[in-house]
Amino acid sequence: MERALTQRDQIFDMAEMDIDALHQHFRSILRSVPDAMVVINDVGLITAFSEASEKLFGYDAADVLGKNVSLLMGPADRDDHDQYIARYLKTHRAKIIGIGRTVTARRKDGTLFPIDLKIGEAKIGDHYLFTAFMRDLTEQRRNESRMKALQAELVHFSRLSSVGTMASALAHELNQPLTVVTNYLEAARDLLDTPDAETMAMVQEALDEAAKQSVRAGQIVRKLRDYVSRGEVEKRPVPLVPLLGDAVALVQTEMSLTTSEIDVRVTEDIADVMVDPIQIQQVVINIVRNAFEAMAGQDEPRVSIQAAPASGGLVMVAIEDNGPGLDREIAEHLFKPLASSKATGMGLGLSICKTIIEAHGGTIEAMPAGATGTRFVFTLERAETAA
Repeated sequence: MERALTQRDQIFDMAEMDIDALHQHFRSILRSVPDAMVVINDVGLITAFSEASEKLFGYDAADVLGKNVSLLMGPADRDDHDQYIARYLKTHRAKIIGIGRTVTARRKDGTLFPIDLKIGEAKIGDHYLFTAFMRDLTEQRRNESRMKALQAELVHFSRLSSVGTMASALAHELNQPLTVVTNYLEAARDLLDTPDAETMAMVQEALDEAAKQSVRAGQIVRKLRDYVSRGEVEKRPVPLVPLLGDAVALVQTEMSLTTSEIDVRVTEDIADVMVDPIQIQQVVINIVRNAFEAMAGQDEPRVSIQAAPASGGLVMVAIEDNGPGLDREIAEHLFKPLASSKATGMGLGLSICKTIIEAHGGTIEAMPAGATGTRFVFTLERAETAA
């Protein structure tokens, strides 16, 4: 009995703590809690912002206190957050509170990143306070991306092994029609030394045969393109930011690049695109790799990747470098099979990129970028968002 009274007395002593002591205790929590912690009231205004939150979002607490918590949110949740609170206060049906989920957050500098969000509530008088605990998932997603990249590389390695075998056959098969074309053209040239009616007929026949063999060579190359991108494209909604991020990470790993050399900017109103992510990553990887190969030995080589909405429900992705530039005549033929601006290039990479983009319902083109540099632009279908 005496022990029970002592415990009750301790409870009463805690209830009688002065307000300053409670504030000091709360401030110590804000300083020490390991996960980012943000407290908002029932109209969505921030009332507390922990030190971990300052580090995570890049804001000082004084900059956000009293402001709507939507400034920390990605575009998918920002506009509707106040309605979420009002709906919960009216119905008390929890969709996030006590459950938790992964959402997109926004730092002070505008960058978007994934977080694990858990929310608790407390009712004080007639009002509610909501406490959000947030954990940055960027590193976890990066590790997941590495695993996906490894899996993708295995898939690509298997495909490239087959392509390598086919390329050997391609070289063998192309040799025959090209040799025939050469022989016919040389014969036609020699016949032109005696341009009488009979020899001109033979010249015409030789040129006809050369044209037929040229068509055959083109058909052989198209077979390779069809093989590489054969089958229907299995498109699905894919977040554009991590898709581009994974592709950039693969190029950086492959070419030992630093993050400062590749800048990725995606406007906030773009969420998902309808694509086969592996194929679109290969397009980005091919273009970025070509850019850095073209800038080999150049001081401060840079590549920027920008994505913005385009008309017709599309997203425009632009990849630009500050390299030596691209001749307009080369640009007109750059996506044709066996056309290459590199001395050692096979001329199949950009041809395959064009096939992939067109299979996704988009277009791709290359152009000079200012005084120097090259700019590749392609379009993708934007995923429809629910109203």
